[in-house]
Amino acid sequence: MAQNKLRIGTRSSPLALWQARLVQSRLEAADANLAVELVAIKTRGDKILDVPLAKVGGKGLFVKELEDALLDGRCDLAVHSMKDVPVEFPKGLMLGPILHREDPRDVLLSVTCSSFNELPPRARVGSSSLRRQSQLLALRPDLEIIPLRGNVNTRINKLVEGGFDAIVLAAAGVKRLQATQYVVEYFDPARLLPANGQGAIGIELRDDDPDTLARLQPLNDAITQQCVLAERAFLQTLRGGCQTPIAGYAIPHGNHLILQGRVLSLDGTTCIADTVTGAVHQAIDLGVRLARQLMAAGADRLLDELLSQAHGH
Repeated sequence: MAQNKLRIGTRSSPLALWQARLVQSRLEAADANLAVELVAIKTRGDKILDVPLAKVGGKGLFVKELEDALLDGRCDLAVHSMKDVPVEFPKGLMLGPILHREDPRDVLLSVTCSSFNELPPRARVGSSSLRRQSQLLALRPDLEIIPLRGNVNTRINKLVEGGFDAIVLAAAGVKRLQATQYVVEYFDPARLLPANGQGAIGIELRDDDPDTLARLQPLNDAITQQCVLAERAFLQTLRGGCQTPIAGYAIPHGNHLILQGRVLSLDGTTCIADTVTGAVHQAIDLGVRLARQLMAAGADRLLDELLSQAHGH
């Protein structure tokens, strides 16, 4: 008989707990006899808040401790924001279902300005994402982009306290925490292309646990899953991580996906971009194809430069 308890590993930030509770409620709704408990785990990314992510090791910071807990059996599944999940999984772990995607866009929050175009010259804009920084500077080279870490509420508090003219966050997190009161603009993806996986919640589990995988399967949203797989294949082929400004975003269109990708210089003056379209079931091939097109157009040289700068060569 299958065990009637599941333990969800989650970060302890308000947004992570919201996401874990969503998965918990969906699982319990699907099986009235199932008890689902949350195991809150502090990750390095939650502890190191005074350094930009790119400087302290990038994406794995928010998942490593959760993966350790999966591997040593303290939890049965881990719930992640897909944009935090590295493209390679440790031995013994796998990506399971991906839930229906929330709004994937980036949003501008401000107390003093009513839109991006109304930001004053040399406005102070808070964001620690190199992807956002480079695209914002491409739109407005005069802006001063200032690193901003911490959970959603912490970042909004810093804005309200007057440290910034505006900040940029993911729409999904702001909506999920019902913190939209300071949102002044939703960026059209054509202006600010989202991060791969942005707005999607994914579940990681052990690859030798078919019972848990079967229980999770009803939570999977097939279209979101294919979009995110295309975006991740794009990022993986470019060997991208947090140290590089890479944006990748897939839109479903009938039984096709339209996948857009961008690689930028940190100052936004160089942007190598392209779009590919193909059948939904070819999602991973699409991501690989788009990455190769960008590399042929010079993205590989740009990424090599960025990496050597990041490592101080």
